[in-house]
Amino acid sequence: MVTKRQQFDAALSGLRQELIEMGGKVERAIQLSVQSLKEGNLELANEVIAEDPIINAQEERIDEIGTNLIATQQPVAKDLRRIIIAFRMASDLERMADLAVDIAKVTIRIGDQPLIKPLVDIPRMAEIVQLMTNESIASYVNENVDLAYKMAKMDDEVDQLHSQIMRELFVFMVDNPKTVNQSLLLCFVSRYLERMADHATNIGESVVYLVRGKRPDLNA
Repeated sequence: MVTKRQQFDAALSGLRQELIEMGGKVERAIQLSVQSLKEGNLELANEVIAEDPIINAQEERIDEIGTNLIATQQPVAKDLRRIIIAFRMASDLERMADLAVDIAKVTIRIGDQPLIKPLVDIPRMAEIVQLMTNESIASYVNENVDLAYKMAKMDDEVDQLHSQIMRELFVFMVDNPKTVNQSLLLCFVSRYLERMADHATNIGESVVYLVRGKRPDLNA
């Protein structure tokens, strides 16, 4: 006979698996959105936009599983925190996916215009954000506080790249007013990636709260 605890653990495992799958989809959205921008690939941009409803639906499934667990199992203490944090994580991941869509839309707005410069720092930001996404999920699954705190250091790297990109694009705009429109769009992309890193760091904060019962400020 399956005990109530075994039922709860099985459902919680399903919740974790949904988060892992959602995280993988978000990582892919980030990668494809920046690749579309770098290559001027409108097909990839449209793929990111088309897959966003799938990620939204996954957030809804996570909410449904968690809500059902709370209603039927009435978890307390750490078990309850696991579910509440899953809600928060799904929300952060969904917002990251929305930001990837925003980058894809920038690709579409630029269209067939040549880029004002080869993209180097923006793809580097995207690589860090993808890694943060992966490791933030792993920190939750394994309840790994050290991995969660690693988010703060990686977020600092993203912030530094964002500042560097903004300075460089400002110089482009001053030196050549014809680059203003595209420079501003690339500034938006850098900002979107910086915000994604903040969302990944939020997940790290949630994991520390799960394990230790206190929420740190890793975005400070």
